[in-house]
Amino acid sequence: MSTFARDITDSEFEDQVLNASGLVLVDFWAPWCGPCRSIAPFIERVAQEFQGEVAVVKLNVDANPRYSSQLGIRSIPTLILFRAGTIVKEIHGAPDPKQLVDLLENALQES
Repeated sequence: MSTFARDITDSEFEDQVLNASGLVLVDFWAPWCGPCRSIAPFIERVAQEFQGEVAVVKLNVDANPRYSSQLGIRSIPTLILFRAGTIVKEIHGAPDPKQLVDLLENALQES
């Protein structure tokens, strides 16, 4: 099975997110988090649907505390959309699927 949402580590965050020239959606999650697990299939579908337009990455906050701490992540799941390394929007908790798709479509139109 191919995965479109890529798992990254703290050591990859700067290169994959902060130095990226386009849109990057980061899913801050943990394996023990029920809501994180429940939205994982949807995040994967979004990553597939927006492939080539929006990079979708996942950061396990337990295994990679550096950037989740620096960004003040207090609850998970938290989704943060970055454009050229700058935060565009944050969604705390499990997002409404339509809300997330609309957010990404609007961000692409603004690019």
